[in-house]
Amino acid sequence: MKSNLYSRLLIAFAIAGLLAACSAASNPDKKARLEKLKTEQADLAKEIKKLEDEIAKENPGAKSNAKPKEVATVELAPRKFDYFVQTQGSVESENNIIVSARSGGVITQVFVTEGQQVSKGQILAQIDNSVVARNIESMKTQLELATAVYNRQKNLWDQKIGTEVQFLQAKSGKENLEKQLESLQEQNDMFRIKSPINGTVDEVKAKLGENAAPGAPAFRVVNGNDLKITARVSEAYVTNIKKGNSVVVNIPELQKDITAKVTFVGNNIDPLSRTFNVEVKLPSLPNLRPNMTATIRVIFQSVNNAIVVPVNTIQALNNEKVLYIAETDGKKIIARKKVVTIDGVYANEAQVEGLKAGDKLISVGYQGLNDGDPIKL
Repeated sequence: MKSNLYSRLLIAFAIAGLLAACSAASNPDKKARLEKLKTEQADLAKEIKKLEDEIAKENPGAKSNAKPKEVATVELAPRKFDYFVQTQGSVESENNIIVSARSGGVITQVFVTEGQQVSKGQILAQIDNSVVARNIESMKTQLELATAVYNRQKNLWDQKIGTEVQFLQAKSGKENLEKQLESLQEQNDMFRIKSPINGTVDEVKAKLGENAAPGAPAFRVVNGNDLKITARVSEAYVTNIKKGNSVVVNIPELQKDITAKVTFVGNNIDPLSRTFNVEVKLPSLPNLRPNMTATIRVIFQSVNNAIVVPVNTIQALNNEKVLYIAETDGKKIIARKKVVTIDGVYANEAQVEGLKAGDKLISVGYQGLNDGDPIKL
């Protein structure tokens, strides 16, 4: 009797679907009709489930006689689960300096080559300074004479010979020439292109015989010990990302993960991309280079003792999130349905509530399982 009723319900379900399709085309109030059909469908589904449960109780040996489905399981254990945001960035140098001349002129000497290590203040190239050099030599000669005159006047003045005016004039003349010589030497120094930092000469654009112009690039000097990653993060995480957050950096060329910290979080939101700037200070590594691309995961929350499952094992059934675990039922092993709550999903893993440590999650073969189905590990 119940089997006949079950068949009639299935036929009624099919007819209801057909009528829904026909009436949807003719009924002007399609939305109301659709809602009515959905309600009828839900009622039919409940009735079918009720009959299936009753039949299962009346025939307890039906499932036991079914061939167990082969599955694979993994035993759940509490572990750390990280909430993070992942984005792309590039490696930049804190000291990636374009060096240019401070004074124009013809380059007469280039002292360095690409790849050479240099120190702060080291001369990279010399610009023609012949005019200033001659003025310096002339000024030195005048200063020698003024110094001799000053020394004689000072000796006489110490012996109370001569006038104070003569002594002061000699002193003033000497000091003025010293200042002029110092000024000329500063001008002469402007004809030398010097490295502003310790580092490596990454690029040499200056060439012997060319005319150097103030502001025009002549050398690039890079300090590889002060590298950072700059990246853009969606404004959706503006309240999550903070200075000091842990970061996992992956640079494909290095084939390794680097652990670092967020060292700067921008306050400005870009109006076009709706992102803000994040900087991560990198440790000194021999193979790191500016302009390398990197993937960074900024961890803004960590949960200890979380139950974590692969996302693909979670199924949506009747507006619920369920998965299956293996349980022992007497002498057999069955699949037991568990309704869970998802707290977070990151990197194809989900933190869930509703399971406990020691549960054996069915990770392979869970498709098509029903609660109580016999399984084989």
